[in-house]
Amino acid sequence: MNFSRYLARRLGYSVFVLIGLSIVIFLIARMVPGDPARAALGPRATEEAVQALREKLHLDKPIYVQYVYWLKSVLQGDFGESLFTRRPVIEDVKEFLPATLELALFAGLFMAVFGILLGILAARYSNTWVDNLIRVFSYLGIATPAFVVAIILMLVLGMRYEIFPTIGRLSSWVEAPPRITGLITLDSLITGNFAAFFDALKHLFLPAVSLSLGGMFQEARITRSSMLENMKKDYIAAMQAYGVPKRVVMSKYLLKPSVIPTVSILGLDFASLIGNAFLVELLFNWPGLSRYGINVMLRKDVEAIVAVIMILGIVFTVVNILVDLIVAYLDPRIRLVERGE
Repeated sequence: MNFSRYLARRLGYSVFVLIGLSIVIFLIARMVPGDPARAALGPRATEEAVQALREKLHLDKPIYVQYVYWLKSVLQGDFGESLFTRRPVIEDVKEFLPATLELALFAGLFMAVFGILLGILAARYSNTWVDNLIRVFSYLGIATPAFVVAIILMLVLGMRYEIFPTIGRLSSWVEAPPRITGLITLDSLITGNFAAFFDALKHLFLPAVSLSLGGMFQEARITRSSMLENMKKDYIAAMQAYGVPKRVVMSKYLLKPSVIPTVSILGLDFASLIGNAFLVELLFNWPGLSRYGINVMLRKDVEAIVAVIMILGIVFTVVNILVDLIVAYLDPRIRLVERGE
């Protein structure tokens, strides 16, 4: 399969999607009731000061002119200035995005590993007590909101038994590693600060589990259903008839085609973690982009709102491209279509 051509085509589609997203979000943010300049300066600000801020933000110009100004600035790496933090939005994104990415990466890791493992177990022992037990936990995990799971874990494992910390990314007595990527676990490994690495892992555990639980059980159910469906296929019966051990059939011939729908849903779940993490970040005092996004929305900080949504859109786009490539690798039918066979 020509992966470079496939990737180029997907990137081309993604550019159009991001341009469309930028127009929609920009229009919605500008049409929110209220005057952003007045909201930023407060009710006691003079009309002259409010008008000066409107002119500075180009709010006194037609909306399509505002969009052109904004797009030119964004292409130069300038998302404007946040009225909430009073500094460039790009600086806020650099500070808050790594924390959310680190949290989402660990939550996604939990979802992928344990979701697929539980799905394999449920399929391997279908209609037994193992399958029934996983089914019950799946219903509970999918139906329970992440913030409820977070509160329960905080009360039990954080406060009652004091196994895991419940606030922040690092303990106050642990020396933070120098900022390289902004991901404390990765920066700790790069600089050889293993005390900070293990402390950061302990801080990540509760919020990552809280975020991942619903998606993890959903992936388990999808994997189970897909494996049971594929078990009925003729090629599996042929493998068994040739005397191929059941363990080999499961791991080599059954698992690969069965995880394709799981990978597709996993990609969407992972991307949505970043946008849906705000309540978990609030509960664990996690300095991430989702919590920042809620704060700027409450203050009608137009420049920051548009920047946060665009960052989330870019993350969705990148994750979807990666998922498409993984699915194309796993599914030979896509490779044949790409070759025109």
